[in-house]
Amino acid sequence: MDMNEIKEIFFQECEEQLAELESGLLKMNDGDRDPETINAVFRAVHSIKGGAGAFGLDDLVAFAHVFETTLDCVRSNKLEPNQDVLKVMLKSADVLADLTNAARDGGSVDESRSRGLVKELEALANGELPSPSASAEAPAPKAAAKAAPAAPAPTPKPTDDSGFQPVPFSFDDFGGEGDAGGMPAYEVIFKPRYELYSKGNDATLLLRDLSRLGEMTIYCNTDDLPGLEELDPEGAYFFWNVTIKTDKGEDAIRTVFEFAEWDCELTVKPVEEARADATSNDELPMVPVPFDLSILDETGATEEVSASDARVEEMAAAVAAAETASNVTQMAAAAARVEKKESAAAAAAAASAAAQNNAAGAGQTIRVDLDRVDRLINLVGELVINQAMLSQSVIENDTTGTSSINMGLEELQQLTREIQDSVMAIRAQPVKPVFQRMSRIVREIADMTGKSIRLITEGENTEVDKTVIDKLAEPLTHMIRNAVDHGIETPEKRAAAGKNTEGTVRLTAKHRSGRILIELADDGAGINREKVRQKAIDNDLIPADSNLSDEEIDNLIFLPGFSTADKISDISGRGVGMDVVKRSIQALGGRINITSKPGHGSVFTMSLPLTLAVLDGMVVTVAGQTLVVPLTAIVETLQPEAAAIHSFGANHRLISIRNSFCPLVDVGRILNFRATQANPVEGVALLVESEGGGQRALMVDAIQGQRQVVIKSLEANYTHVPGIAAATILGDGRVALILDVDAVVGASRGQSLKAEMSLAAVG
Repeated sequence: MDMNEIKEIFFQECEEQLAELESGLLKMNDGDRDPETINAVFRAVHSIKGGAGAFGLDDLVAFAHVFETTLDCVRSNKLEPNQDVLKVMLKSADVLADLTNAARDGGSVDESRSRGLVKELEALANGELPSPSASAEAPAPKAAAKAAPAAPAPTPKPTDDSGFQPVPFSFDDFGGEGDAGGMPAYEVIFKPRYELYSKGNDATLLLRDLSRLGEMTIYCNTDDLPGLEELDPEGAYFFWNVTIKTDKGEDAIRTVFEFAEWDCELTVKPVEEARADATSNDELPMVPVPFDLSILDETGATEEVSASDARVEEMAAAVAAAETASNVTQMAAAAARVEKKESAAAAAAAASAAAQNNAAGAGQTIRVDLDRVDRLINLVGELVINQAMLSQSVIENDTTGTSSINMGLEELQQLTREIQDSVMAIRAQPVKPVFQRMSRIVREIADMTGKSIRLITEGENTEVDKTVIDKLAEPLTHMIRNAVDHGIETPEKRAAAGKNTEGTVRLTAKHRSGRILIELADDGAGINREKVRQKAIDNDLIPADSNLSDEEIDNLIFLPGFSTADKISDISGRGVGMDVVKRSIQALGGRINITSKPGHGSVFTMSLPLTLAVLDGMVVTVAGQTLVVPLTAIVETLQPEAAAIHSFGANHRLISIRNSFCPLVDVGRILNFRATQANPVEGVALLVESEGGGQRALMVDAIQGQRQVVIKSLEANYTHVPGIAAATILGDGRVALILDVDAVVGASRGQSLKAEMSLAAVG
């Protein structure tokens, strides 16, 4: 593993930290004042800053430093995290994400925005309100970070190409305080816990960094050191008493240990106060065991340890063996130092060992290239197809049904299903990362439009296939922009209508019948149907004499080039947006439905498959063609009786099912497989449910059986076919079409499939 790979791991972990940061800030914005939530937010920025420093990302470090300082004021109860404060912090989280992306991809960040936020953060840290002109007058982020009054001293710049500065040591006198020009002296008691070593921190390196601040004397306490037979290689038995003379102050001393803050016991006091406490408590003086750090070489390994007890030397070896480099910052530091001192091969070996230690320490997850998972998915798909072909061959050639081959095939089928389920579970991921991205979009559009809007998310942990998640961000972005710009009114209009001046956008996800439903609801003005209809007529999208239902008018917004905006802006008005949403959802094998109530808001409901790889389906025959109907859409199957069939109008028929009537849909006629309607009594009815369209009875000629099929995209390999969602390969090698139930049901309501597609009047 080279430095580039380690850097990539750092950026991957940055994504996790940024998600944690935004999640915590949103909780605080909703009134959560749990200290652990605040600490989690602080740690996220702190970790990003530390890792960025290891790679010399100065702009990222500088901004994170100021951000961290303000968060520390919140953590120490010096700053109340009210709505105004959190608004600044949420914007700062956005800029921090931009800086991280720029560092990874080589882009740039709006400097005026970052400078303005630096000024606001500094003002908040000092208990001041940011001035309106702060953005124009703010200094550069790096200078601001160094000048922040409440901030600890910035990390010195590296002096060599490894990214780390050599540390000088001066330990001429281990017996007393020496003479350091009358500078204040502090006593530091540093007691590591075992977690410190398991996370890759190194006590000797921390003490070496402490020596940068001034002249110091170190004593190593070994009272807790057990015998070798009781020694735990992962334990922490030493602790250190340090006397240091420095003019940098107590905050600078604590900054050295900030990465280990939660994994050690740390006491920092002026010498006079520490000795007074010891005297009042009748404490015995500690037996001095000098620990000479001046012999620490550039690799961070201790070559010699002087001690008054032979056990110290043994313990030093045990501690060195137990320490790991799981922390990204330590991994980068170790690789850089070894690369400078030794050969490239040795550097790669050291970094690889660190990565292995990291994986062993986590023990729960591993990072796998997505392409490898995709290849595994494809192989499982081929396995399903071959298993079906093998079963078909045995059925055609074996009539006993009880042979050992049949029994073996049944076991193979079960194993294939378990493998498929396990592989699909690997690709399943929560929609939380996509939902979190929408928070930023809401904030940005709200600022641009002068509106006050709160985004509420529910069901963020609902899992769906990775390919669906990757393609979900674009349609959701367009829908969010539409809801904020067109749906939510201005505060003045909301107040006049008797509403809360703060609008609400609600984004939810949930599982239903083997699919995922994502709803985007707003409490805005709803769809102005008269305006939508007139715009469509003006743009020649529909005839002036069109007689459309409310639902059909609502769906006009999905037509290409349609927009109700009165003027073109940076947000909307060019007629590009909702048609992209419709196409994106259809490309995923999904459907989108709109319900709107004027004056109360609108709800957009997207129904998507959980996976784009395989599905359970019912194989049926229609007019000599073989089709697959998704099993999740089927409620029940039944054999129609003549007495249950009723005519309705000229071309419509109903079927009576348990004292209720359900429209009967001839699938062959809808798909133009035949010119006339078939006799229902001679076929089979599939009672299905579609999104928003209620129940329909789909009439087919016969049912061949239930099978698991591999989805093959028609759009990618051929072109879109109305009424058909995808294709698959059956066990006998034939290609079968997968029925688009929602499109067929929509067409049965009076529109052709092409009209159904153009108006998006789906289910």
